[in-house]
Amino acid sequence: MDVDSVARVAAEKYVLRNLIDRHAAERGDKEFVLFSNGEVWDYTRLRHNVRRVAASLQALGVRQDDFVLSWLPNGPHALVVWFALNYIGAVYVPVNISYRGRLLAHVIRNSGARLMIADARLADRLAEVETAGLDTIVTVSGPPPVLAGVRGLTEEALSAASDQPADPARDVMPWDTHAVIYTSGTTGPSKGVLSSYRHLGATTEGLDTIVESDRALVNLPLFHVGGTNAIYRMLMRGASIALVESFDTATFWDTIRATRSTSMTLLGAMIPFLMKAPPSPRDRDHSLRQAIMVPLSEDAPAFTERFDVDIYTVFNMTEICCPIVSERNPDVPKTCGRVRAGFAARVVDGNDMEVPIGTVGELMVRADEPWTMNHGYHGNPEATARAWRNGWFHTGDAFRRDAAGNFFFVDRMKDAIRRRGENISSFEVEAEIGAHPKVREAAVVGVPSEFGEDEVMAIVAPMPGVEFDPVELISFLSLRLPHFMVPRYVRLLPDLPKTPTQKVEKHVLRSEGITDDTWDREMAGIRLKREKLDAGQLKAME
Repeated sequence: MDVDSVARVAAEKYVLRNLIDRHAAERGDKEFVLFSNGEVWDYTRLRHNVRRVAASLQALGVRQDDFVLSWLPNGPHALVVWFALNYIGAVYVPVNISYRGRLLAHVIRNSGARLMIADARLADRLAEVETAGLDTIVTVSGPPPVLAGVRGLTEEALSAASDQPADPARDVMPWDTHAVIYTSGTTGPSKGVLSSYRHLGATTEGLDTIVESDRALVNLPLFHVGGTNAIYRMLMRGASIALVESFDTATFWDTIRATRSTSMTLLGAMIPFLMKAPPSPRDRDHSLRQAIMVPLSEDAPAFTERFDVDIYTVFNMTEICCPIVSERNPDVPKTCGRVRAGFAARVVDGNDMEVPIGTVGELMVRADEPWTMNHGYHGNPEATARAWRNGWFHTGDAFRRDAAGNFFFVDRMKDAIRRRGENISSFEVEAEIGAHPKVREAAVVGVPSEFGEDEVMAIVAPMPGVEFDPVELISFLSLRLPHFMVPRYVRLLPDLPKTPTQKVEKHVLRSEGITDDTWDREMAGIRLKREKLDAGQLKAME
């Protein structure tokens, strides 16, 4: 097969435009998406709606390779705008619906976009920021705001075209940019990750157990790779999705049953929320057969036993494509899995030299095939060069690996804590705190010690309506952690500060430090020694 033929085969497999056309021809009456309002689109209707919006976008001046901002919550508008942009070869640039102020202004400026499609309930925030090169805004669910120098149009502009969309000036290829997805920006301005169709497709191939009859529940936002990847995984296979706005513990299993969903992604705090719900006779009365759990919770075996759901786990980030995946129901605690075929991963020191097995270092990854990971940060060549040095993508995550090839996430490199000569993973301490039945969520940071280096501080958001005693938490942790990892300081908050992508803003917690409402176990007379603790008792407490 010649080079052109290989490219055409890849385009048929990975490019959104080709997937939509092919599925409409081959399985037109099969359901593709069920929305939370009960509306259903089969593949024929999907293609019709996408082409109508695509032609309307062209009438607004959108051309192949143009960057267009989409500021919409999960729902029909968010899905069809994404697909319509890609259908004509334009670049989808979703904006976090929580963004405002400087975060919002940065994304608008960095994108270089002239057009934004936004929910009218969000668009008033644009009056507070510089709108850079924007010259047109189309709002859905209400009228547009009045903005100096920006033309405002209502959602009728998205269905105004009477003609069919024109074909792109050139064929859309697997290496073309399909989207710019902005990272959460926990340590600086959000970076716009350039993602190709091949990158998106490679990410969805990390889980190869999906079949055409499956339906994915998508409750992660479409400005997040968890949402876009889940949808594309099903689109590539001619399967279907149920698209809802967000995760809700109280209605989760009812939603699974109502939508007949068979697959989904479970992130972070979703697991303890579901596990801490009272047992029900209907715990196994549902259609969900498998889930990707990230990170792998210590409750995974219990989750499978209680709910009869097979669990997989992966390591991924916006910039890469699930290079590390697990087998079904992994039995190695806290693993991220092993490197899958077509990828390589190393744990390295600060000079990119591989460290011995069991030693913590930074994870870097690369792929055998081109375009299967990000191709840079939009408008930020310095960050691109730093991340891609020596031909490997540097994740910024501390990892270790074992002799069997399992990889284990330890911490973000910047979040590691060093206490009296011991390196401590905040991630591992947080996992143990989260196992306490009265804890809803927790973050662990290092704060300055009078002896140099750090002391461990836990910031805890308790479960609603419970009385929370830090002494009880210390007793619990002292039976589960080495003495040097047990927090000295405990601070209670109703909610942890988060980025708009729901990542805990540890830099905020570090900057606030030891506040007046922080509990100090040493001031309370509790000092932990190296002696082994007897089961059920805190013999090491003084």
